[in-house]
Amino acid sequence: MPASTTKSLRVAVLADSDTRWKWGSLTANRISPTESDIHLDGYLLRGRATPTARQLEEVGVRADSLREVTAVEFLRDMAKEQYDVLVLALVGGAVQAMLHGLARAWDGRTKRPVVVTGYVGVVYEKLADGLLLRHGADLVLANSRQDADRFRTVYEGVGADAESVTEVALPFLGGTAYPAGGHDPYTVVFAAQPSVPESRKDRTYLLNRLIQHARLHPDREVLLKLRSKPGEHTTHIEELPYQKLVQKADPPANFRLVYGHMGEVLDRTDLLVTISSTAALESLHRRIPTVVLSDLGVREALGNHHFVGSGCLASWDQLDEGYRPVSDAAWVARQGVAADGSYETAFDVARFRISELLEAPGLPALAPYYTPVTASGYLPGILARHHLGPDGSPLPGAPAADKEPSPVRQIVRRAARGAYRHGVQRVAPVIRRMGEL
Repeated sequence: MPASTTKSLRVAVLADSDTRWKWGSLTANRISPTESDIHLDGYLLRGRATPTARQLEEVGVRADSLREVTAVEFLRDMAKEQYDVLVLALVGGAVQAMLHGLARAWDGRTKRPVVVTGYVGVVYEKLADGLLLRHGADLVLANSRQDADRFRTVYEGVGADAESVTEVALPFLGGTAYPAGGHDPYTVVFAAQPSVPESRKDRTYLLNRLIQHARLHPDREVLLKLRSKPGEHTTHIEELPYQKLVQKADPPANFRLVYGHMGEVLDRTDLLVTISSTAALESLHRRIPTVVLSDLGVREALGNHHFVGSGCLASWDQLDEGYRPVSDAAWVARQGVAADGSYETAFDVARFRISELLEAPGLPALAPYYTPVTASGYLPGILARHHLGPDGSPLPGAPAADKEPSPVRQIVRRAARGAYRHGVQRVAPVIRRMGEL
């Protein structure tokens, strides 16, 4: 019997929310060389958006190990562990802090992991800021041809090395293509977002229009797809959950709230409606009729400006009258949605580059664009938020990593996180309304 050619690959993913854990863990599997047997260790960065057990279960990705850590605890683990690939699935500032912390933790090592980072979905705001905070990773993944071009332009424009930019696609696309005959009953799904729109007035408007659509079309099933339950946080803070707003409404029997894996909801969707959710790209990948709402304007603050030229922009008035959108094929192709069947090859370049780096005798030290010399007024604050000094070393008083927190400390942490979430969803809106009197 010939010897196995399968290679064992140790991969770590550090994520700070349920959405980023989903992106990071799926990306780790997509970009790993095809002949590899992956051992995946998950680390959840402790913070306001640390996912709950229910949220992790909903993502549906399994790891060989999974635990919650502080930034300093993670860096101390990385100084001891021998991983092949490390995926940083974090907000930009946290990526930058980890890059500096890792550079110090691995100082003097001849062999280190390949470091990968990127974005969870559509990049429609803070392009330069977010990109420069991610600079220094071996691979900065771009989810589309359009993003790859923009990323390189930013890096080259400030004199930073753009070699790390690697075009891929969103790792969670897939599922069954939309059937020619549709579903029975015809199902309309509104994919809600935690932070878009923000105001009570706009969120109430969208909810009322969805309920109105259900009343106008009693033969349809109308679903409000929610990302999290009250008290949970995802990548963005949600001050006005739709669950709270719907309590004051009187929806018909064919309207209901749903949770769960987005892919499973799309399995029965005939029309996907959203403001600017990444769910629109998942839907377009399956060729499901998809609408990005224009009711509140086409504005950068909403993120729906990203869909200009897509053929998906429409209003509730049009949908109530039976309008069915037809997406623009050229626009869809440029977004990395790959509805033409080329999705399976979208990660080939990334796999090849990682294989090359893994086979190299050694990798150079991590070298982010931001340093104490180039950003002396910006970088120290970013590092300090994660208890790191200007050189990437732990600050005095940083959380210890050599022992597990005591039961009392764990209870205090959970209580503090719960109090924060209560403050965001209950107290903050009241204070804001009082300020408007």
